[in-house]
Amino acid sequence: MTDFSKQARQLIAEQRREWPLAKANYNGLKKVKTKVFTTGGFELMVQFNPERIRSSAAKVDKKSIEARPCFLCSGDLPPEQRGLPFHEQYTILVNPFPIFSEHLTIPHVDHIDQRIDGKFGDMLLLAEALDDFVVFYNGPKCGASAPDHFHFQAGIKGLMPVERDFSIGRFTTEIKIGNGVSVHGWAGYARSLLTLTGNDREQLMSKFHEFLTIFSAMQPEESEPMLNILTYVQQGAWVVHIFPRKRHRPRQYFKEGDKQILLSPASVDLGGVLITPREEDFNKITEEDIFDIFWQVCAKQEDLDRLVEVLGGRGQVLGIKF
Repeated sequence: MTDFSKQARQLIAEQRREWPLAKANYNGLKKVKTKVFTTGGFELMVQFNPERIRSSAAKVDKKSIEARPCFLCSGDLPPEQRGLPFHEQYTILVNPFPIFSEHLTIPHVDHIDQRIDGKFGDMLLLAEALDDFVVFYNGPKCGASAPDHFHFQAGIKGLMPVERDFSIGRFTTEIKIGNGVSVHGWAGYARSLLTLTGNDREQLMSKFHEFLTIFSAMQPEESEPMLNILTYVQQGAWVVHIFPRKRHRPRQYFKEGDKQILLSPASVDLGGVLITPREEDFNKITEEDIFDIFWQVCAKQEDLDRLVEVLGGRGQVLGIKF
């Protein structure tokens, strides 16, 4: 069996040596500033990372996308960038603008829209193969800087507080569904999320499809319901953190002057590592700002609690609104 984690980490090491852009930006991570807020028993890390301005400030409207070449298509990749094929459908690439000390971008070989429907099973396979990493998905209006080209990302395990917090179990309640699958509700965590766990890929795919069907009906105006996903393997089982969303960017993103905070939350931010590409935002952001931003973009806690009950077979979908 191919050890994709080993090969991917070797690729990162090689690209850091031979590709000047990657070398500069990975070395630059040593200078990244971080600060930590601790409240209610969980951590929130804030990272000042100026190279991430390309993602945080990315224009994702149709006109802007059509006006630029696709930076994930094989024909438009830098000549120095090499990839690792995965199942003939994806290419594992080194992300040259990293958040993690080992950061991957995994585009589909075809130029197709960012839509998780029909691709969640691929995400599970990637998480299984890249077992040293957390694989994540940003929806087309939830942090994806290339919503016109389907892709996942992956970062080395251990950076995001949500990983530790789930292992501790202080904020979660488990509903065992059967067939090795469980739904976990979260409470008191300053943002709404639900978690699926299990060791049966088909059953997890079925439960995720059920979630996506319900959530799609709640946001009929969206081509895909707004969500972020983090997936990894832990003790022989998949762990899938799903963050249902209701908004792309918070009010602070669009304000001017001192009131602006250029933060566009995506999977890693909701996982507890908030990326600020401007130093002034890093310096001034407070814990209260973070809570406010989270609840602006995330689903309401009471609605998500009911959705967890539905997925766990203990409630009805009628009346849930986001």
